[in-house]
Amino acid sequence: MRVILQKRPLRFIFAANMISMLGSGMNSAAVAWYILQATHSEMALGTFAVLQTLPAMFLLPFTGVIIDREDRRRIVMILDAVRGVIIVIVAILAFQHRVKVWELYVMNTLVAAGFWMFWPTITALIQELTPDEEFVHANTFLLAGIQGGWLIAGSIVGFVYNRIGLGGVLLIDFSTYFVSFLCYLAVRKGKHVVVPSGPHLDIALAESAVAKFWREMREGLVFLRGKRDMIFLGITWALFLGAMMTGVVVIPPLSDQILHAGAVGYGWLNASWGCGAFFSALYAPQVIASIGARRSITFSMGALAICMSLSPLSPLLAIAVILFAIMGTGRGVSSVAINTSLMEQVPKHFMGRVQNTFYFAGTALQVVLGLAVGAVSQYNLIAGFALIGIVYALAFVVSSWPVTSSVRPEEAGVAN
Repeated sequence: MRVILQKRPLRFIFAANMISMLGSGMNSAAVAWYILQATHSEMALGTFAVLQTLPAMFLLPFTGVIIDREDRRRIVMILDAVRGVIIVIVAILAFQHRVKVWELYVMNTLVAAGFWMFWPTITALIQELTPDEEFVHANTFLLAGIQGGWLIAGSIVGFVYNRIGLGGVLLIDFSTYFVSFLCYLAVRKGKHVVVPSGPHLDIALAESAVAKFWREMREGLVFLRGKRDMIFLGITWALFLGAMMTGVVVIPPLSDQILHAGAVGYGWLNASWGCGAFFSALYAPQVIASIGARRSITFSMGALAICMSLSPLSPLLAIAVILFAIMGTGRGVSSVAINTSLMEQVPKHFMGRVQNTFYFAGTALQVVLGLAVGAVSQYNLIAGFALIGIVYALAFVVSSWPVTSSVRPEEAGVAN
């Protein structure tokens, strides 16, 4: 880990992610709570979750090429700047008590468009800057920063929402984007692009821009052909993403309707999830080294499936908090294991396109799952939790399914 901390660019990246996640976590929690209080409808939260994914359906098939072609640091800086401007505009409306639910939908749709391009970019940037033998530790620090920010955010929102309101929360989110932008500005100077290698370099100059773009898109899909172990890993990731992102539909009603704990209870649930994920970063490398990345993912998916299904049955807030802490732990260990496995298997110049392929599958699932969970939870919240638990259970089955790659060792060597 000392090697990671000695690298100035990575220190700035990890700091930026922790700071930006503080704002993003507060934003997500506050907007979801505001929508529930304004509409008293789980279906409205389902719509909120779906709208967060729609931009990804249109952007992800194309942005992987951009991530692999352009300077990744500059991409995340542009994304932070644009999202910050959008949020501060809505914050002003909230302070003036003029904000409407549909405006929050629009804000989160636009911000989500940046989110779905941001995370594949930042993962590819970290892979680019990290020595191969330090991928586990780099992902651990990334997760610690993300969940550290989310932990603080989850703790804050429930306790300050009634004092500062939605406008105050959004203003804090804007300030974190500003600081995050400055951190990325300090990562390095000049333009840096990953240079690919392969048989297509000699024909690149003869191609039109459009032809080159489509060829590069196809190359990302061709790279996955025959790599069954990587495809199964991607399916697990997609199921995990779809289920995790749909949690926003059921968690606010859990605190409001079943636990009767209001905004404070919602804050405790978010904080316990973040706390579990944050502290899992302290031992995730040891777990992965001991039982392997694949088993770590399998056990994590199993824990998520069980705890998600049991959460609405808990008679006390304290029990729900413990279950959410266990789910946060599963989220943390599985994220480190999945990201590390991808970094080890995917060449740097393919990272954006491969990630986006799996992100696209996850967001497609979230569109369907968000609407389904919202509709089911409107009538029975326990059934809504069970539906998300089933998706985690499918991830458990896929991650534990016996599979070996059909790629010959010499092919893997060429790809890297």
